[in-house]
Amino acid sequence: MDDLQPGAHVRSQSRKAAASGWIGSALEYYDFFIYATASALVFPQLFFPSSDPNTAIVASLATYGAGYVARPIGAFALGHWGDTHGRKNVLLVCMFLMGFSTMAVGVLPTYAQVGVWAPVLLVIMRLIQGFAVAGEISGASSMILEHAPFGRRGFYASFTLQGVQAGQILAAAVFLPLARFMPTESFNAWGWRVPFLLSALVILAGYIIRREVEETPAFAEEGAEGGIPRAPIPDAFRLSWDDMLRVVLMALMNVIPTVATVFGAAYATQPAYGIGFAKDVYLWIPVVGNIVAVLVIPYVGNLSDRFGRRPPIIVGSIGSGLLAFAYLWAISIGSMPLAFLLSILMWGLVYQGYNAVYPSFYPELFHTRVRVTAMAISQNVGTALTAVLPALFAYIAPPGSTGIPFTIGTFAFVVTLISAAAAFSTRETNRLRLHDLGDRDAVPMDRAEFERLRSGERAGRGDGGGLVRA
Repeated sequence: MDDLQPGAHVRSQSRKAAASGWIGSALEYYDFFIYATASALVFPQLFFPSSDPNTAIVASLATYGAGYVARPIGAFALGHWGDTHGRKNVLLVCMFLMGFSTMAVGVLPTYAQVGVWAPVLLVIMRLIQGFAVAGEISGASSMILEHAPFGRRGFYASFTLQGVQAGQILAAAVFLPLARFMPTESFNAWGWRVPFLLSALVILAGYIIRREVEETPAFAEEGAEGGIPRAPIPDAFRLSWDDMLRVVLMALMNVIPTVATVFGAAYATQPAYGIGFAKDVYLWIPVVGNIVAVLVIPYVGNLSDRFGRRPPIIVGSIGSGLLAFAYLWAISIGSMPLAFLLSILMWGLVYQGYNAVYPSFYPELFHTRVRVTAMAISQNVGTALTAVLPALFAYIAPPGSTGIPFTIGTFAFVVTLISAAAAFSTRETNRLRLHDLGDRDAVPMDRAEFERLRSGERAGRGDGGGLVRA
């Protein structure tokens, strides 16, 4: 199979695939993270009994974790769909499920109105959200990877995660004016619902964007050669069980966004903890951190094309784990400027060594025929294992306890060490040709030849103007 395919149409599809991955991920993760924000800021008061505020905080953060519990189920179903029906089709399914379930949260009754049915319905909608988001990153990453120009897979695939960070910025930015300018009673009564109802735009905008992208040449070629699997799930485990395990362990890095955007928000703003950060002020911390991340991600993705996937993941894992101590300590002493600085360092800069690279690294470990399935299952099992962390953190470091930064920081650092060790044990993939991905015996391209072809591609020449063909 020829690795290089010239043509303006191919270049156009590379750009459209990257744009679709960016915008689709931004829209879907806007939905996912407005729930995370609301679960920390308002859900404890609205959807759970008010007689015990400590229990309400734990219960609310547990509903956030329910979305992660649903991810492995969604990964099995949507991964299968992506490898049997195509990358484009699975992304459209994800988008519609996410959009409708998020809109539904915006019209749910509260505990005061319907009692125990309020948290039950909230959990059901969160489960649907988790199911839907399970196929987004693996589908978008695979689609971009298989459309990407030669030697630029890390750079192009990083736009998937840049979109995720942009979605988080948008989620917090929508809450900011509402929390800042609305009276507290109005915000708690109906203002929090506005961001959820705006998800109607997700369905419309996402469909318009994603319908313009063609199915990847890799998937089309698998179909032409009769290589589309009938049962990609057992094939994935048979071909790549050990790499799937490595991805599970690397995906435990979700502990860092959990510390930064979920537990950190509850720790800083919930009255029971006594820190006293204003809700509208605290929301600026993830906004600023994510703005930095949006700028850093493509740069790190490009570095991974030059120097490999493993080094930035290992450095990002260990570095952000260490910074978790300092970030939580800054919140504990009530220092908003220091919390801002450390959130930028931990979340916006150092963590992106992992975050920017895994959208290319994970799918590169697997064969085309099982790529979406293998990545979706292993990544979402890893993130599901972190689902209990917000509630666990609130339990082991409840309001009134001492040493919260050290307790939670130590936990987070140990988890990041596990992720770094898994990355260290994984083979490098950046200089493999696309049709060699997933082949354990594949020989990486000579570095000098790789750099020559990659440099030519960046200059618009390629190897005769070529682009990677799956």
